[in-house]
Amino acid sequence: MKTFVINGPNLNLLGTREPEIYGSDTLEDIAKRCQKLGKQHGIEVEFRQSNHEGTIVDWIQEAINKIDAIILNAGAYTHTSVAIHDALRAYSGYKIELHISNPHLRETFRHISYVSPASDAVIAGLGVNGYELALDILPDLLNPRK
Repeated sequence: MKTFVINGPNLNLLGTREPEIYGSDTLEDIAKRCQKLGKQHGIEVEFRQSNHEGTIVDWIQEAINKIDAIILNAGAYTHTSVAIHDALRAYSGYKIELHISNPHLRETFRHISYVSPASDAVIAGLGVNGYELALDILPDLLNPRK
């Protein structure tokens, strides 16, 4: 089983950017925990981050017919990107939209998601633990018990 964990703009600043909202863990800290947890579940985790919308679209397209699931924290592109929405629609694997904070408790422009209508599930407001929770549940989502 393979998954991409894709992170959007400014998530490379985790640990220093607004720690009262996003916590003190860096993206590297999160990536290490995700890769360790992935091994425990038999999931190959490829962790990526880009500040560029087109790169994120390219990665989603790269996943088509190759990757079982995408966990996507699109950052600010969640609220603006029709291109990411369209790429997610073209990808038939399992898609989890992830947010460290709860966007619905923040500024009103964050209440709209272009990612949600193209995703199978949403995790929001659970801090950086959301990444690990997504990986914990993936085996059951991809191989449901009969």
